[in-house]
Amino acid sequence: MDKNELSAWCNKHYLIIDDFSGMRNMLRDMLRRLGVVRHVDHASDGAEAIAALGKTRYDVVLCDYNLGYGRTGQQILEEAKIRELIGPACIWLMISAEKSVETVIGAAEYQPDGYLVKPITEGLLLARLDRIWKKKQIFKHIDQAYDARDYLKAARLCDARLASDPIYALDLLRMKASLLVKSGETEQAQAVYQQVLKERDYAWAKTGLAKILIQNGEQEAAKPLLQEVIAENRHYLEAYDQLALAQQQLGQLEEAEQVLQSAADLSPNSVLRQKNLGTLALKRGDIAVAEKAFRKSVAVGEHSVLKTPDAYLGLARVCGQKNDAKEALRLLKTVQGEFDTEEIQLRAKITEGLVYHESGDWINARKSGEELGAILSDSAAHPDVETSLDMARLLFAVGVKDAPVELLQDLIKNNHDNELLAQEVQQLFEKSRMGEQGAALVQASRKEAGEMMNQGILLWKTGKLTEALEAMRNTRAALPTNVRVLFNFAHILIAAMQQQGADAQLAAEAKEVLLQADKLAPNQKRFAQLMELLATLTPDATTDK
Repeated sequence: MDKNELSAWCNKHYLIIDDFSGMRNMLRDMLRRLGVVRHVDHASDGAEAIAALGKTRYDVVLCDYNLGYGRTGQQILEEAKIRELIGPACIWLMISAEKSVETVIGAAEYQPDGYLVKPITEGLLLARLDRIWKKKQIFKHIDQAYDARDYLKAARLCDARLASDPIYALDLLRMKASLLVKSGETEQAQAVYQQVLKERDYAWAKTGLAKILIQNGEQEAAKPLLQEVIAENRHYLEAYDQLALAQQQLGQLEEAEQVLQSAADLSPNSVLRQKNLGTLALKRGDIAVAEKAFRKSVAVGEHSVLKTPDAYLGLARVCGQKNDAKEALRLLKTVQGEFDTEEIQLRAKITEGLVYHESGDWINARKSGEELGAILSDSAAHPDVETSLDMARLLFAVGVKDAPVELLQDLIKNNHDNELLAQEVQQLFEKSRMGEQGAALVQASRKEAGEMMNQGILLWKTGKLTEALEAMRNTRAALPTNVRVLFNFAHILIAAMQQQGADAQLAAEAKEVLLQADKLAPNQKRFAQLMELLATLTPDATTDK
């Protein structure tokens, strides 16, 4: 390494995270001998680390995996990525004295840039940093486009880099394929994966191809690909998750549970995988497995940003089915304290009603249903599809009629082009002996939503832009989770700027609408196309300041 390269490392900002002062000092001295005399901060635990990451944009983080009580190094990395406390240019090296596969697998799921096993030498540290930094420079502009959600531009930049830096061809092709999936360009992504697989059977390419097949409804074709990946590399956990998903969609629940159990045995500290295992086991009535998985998810999620209310709610359902209503209600009180949101209050009340209902306590089940109905009538919340259906089932089961009807009307309006959901809602009405009324409500709700959306589109097509924007704002307020409404609104906002010139306020509104649509329904072509169009009109609009 020449003097200029060494000098570049001297001016970077470093964060050392380790619970032992001796190790922190050793790493600091190592950096000093490499010429780093400034910009080195320390943290001894998760709280200090997150505070430091919130104040400074670090170039390099050296983080020990095991930090004693509290967050692990993996959990700090998860939180830093999810809260965007680090950018794609940051190098994160995970350091550990442990060589166990479980530890390495756990950390790799949130992808540190490197994993170093103690003891560490200066030469090893510098060589690893230098190799990672050079690779990050290749991806610098691609990562910037990715951060701006301009996935199509990022994919084109991958092509440009492939021509100039063939040494990183596999990494660039892998990135390009994932970007094409995010852009809704699944046929192009499939072609990239197939191109790679002609050269060699890479697990990531085979799994990526299987994910596209599952997305296209070809679960049976995806299964053997994923089974091959697992047979060739039993530690490639994403293949287990995707195989279990395909099996669930095919109704092969027992096989799916076995696959998730195998993955959980390999990497027991995954909060979300344990939750998924618990949910599936509960659905199958495998109460012992469900309880163990939910309890593990709660335990390992205690200090994690990935901690999920689903584990607490699922465990409460398990306790209810074991006739332990007292423990179930304690868990519901806990989850409402841990996750103080309106949605969780609703879901906790649903679970409370189900616990009473399943245990035969009809009086308290009815009371919970009435309280849930009252909460809904006073709430402006629009729960997700599964939560809404669960609420409706409970309310109908305990004899409450008006609240679930209004809830299902709202659900249909926000998903008016979802034929499968309309059928599921109709089945709910029929089970409640309201089939004829339900059919009329479903039809009327779908028609009303379509008319509301089309009003703004018609105004736009007749040149009445101001009126069209006002109509779409009103439609969005009435149907805030209708993805088609959001995309059409964003399209009209962008069309207004195409005709009248760039406008910072309209650009910000368009971006916010598109990001909401992407959150509700990721990997859509319209999102990628509209984000790219927005970026060409107002280059700063898609960039987070």
